[in-house]
Order: sequence, then structure tokens, then C-alpha cells
Amino acid sequence: MTIPNYITIFRFVLVPFIVMAVLSDYVGAALIGFVIAGVSDGVDGYIARRYDQRSELGAYLDPIADKLLLVSLFIVLGFLEQLPVWLVVIVVSRDIFIVGAVLLGAVIGKPMEMHPLFVSKANTAFQIILVTVALADMAFEFSLPGIRTALAWVVGLLTAASATAYLVAWTKHMAGYEQERK
Repeated sequence: MTIPNYITIFRFVLVPFIVMAVLSDYVGAALIGFVIAGVSDGVDGYIARRYDQRSELGAYLDPIADKLLLVSLFIVLGFLEQLPVWLVVIVVSRDIFIVGAVLLGAVIGKPMEMHPLFVSKANTAFQIILVTVALADMAFEFSLPGIRTALAWVVGLLTAASATAYLVAWTKHMAGYEQERK
């Protein structure tokens, strides 16, 4: 186990506390926990690269921790009517689709290496911004409905674009298109 792996595990542990803080109306504490999770994500990545502590376990755990936190918060914020239900459904469905596609590929003997696409990185960045704005709005009563609505549409479009890009890549992989080109 590397130091970055321990930091990633810390992020897993933070998730239920952040969710419970939101549900218990300690949104300021949830916002602080969310920021700590974000900073720790950057720190573990920096340590892994700088001190050559990358690991196969970390390569799997890190994105799972990120997705667990974001998906959990999208569901909770949707439940609390702080995010539109349509957006929560799109975000959660995309992630279920990706996990299902990867698992199906592995089960039928065509495992696929997943590499984050630019559109997915942009999508994740805007999801983080949206969750941060929603939590800050709830904690400090900023009343930013216009900004949240605009961010929700950007996240919705990026999520749909990301799902489409992964579907195209997965379909090509499953059809053997990658092997034909080599």
C-alpha cells in the first residue's frame, strides 16, 4: 500500500460523513468535507506522480472514490430538490452504463482498458463546480438559481456527450475494430 492509496481510502471514508452532513442540514460541514476530498484527490495524485508511488490498486481506487462521492452527492442533492431530477438520472445512468459495459466486456472475454476522455474530464470538472455551487448556495443561502440552472444544462450536455463517446469506443472495441487496425 502506498501513501496515495491511503489518501484515496480516506476519501472513501469521507463519503458517508459528507452525505450525512448534507442530510442532517450541516451543509457547511459537508462543503468543507467536499473541499477536503477534492484537495486530497490532488495531493494523492501529486504524491503518486512526484514520488513514483503509482500503483495498479490506486489506478482503480482513485476514480471509484471520485465517482462514489459525486454520484452520492448528486443523488442526495436531487432527493433534496437542490438539483433537477432529470440531471441526476442522466449522471447516474451514465456511470451505471460505463460500469456495466466494462463488466460485460470482462465477462465475455473482451476486457477494455478505460482511459478518461477529454469530454469526461470536462464533465467531471463541471460536476464538481455544480456540486460546490449547490452546497455553497445551501450553506450560505446565496440564492444562485440562474447559475445552478446554467451549470445543470452544461453538466447534462457534457454527460450525454461523454456517454456517447464511451458508447462509440466500447462498440468499436466489442466489434474488434481496434484489432483490425493493428
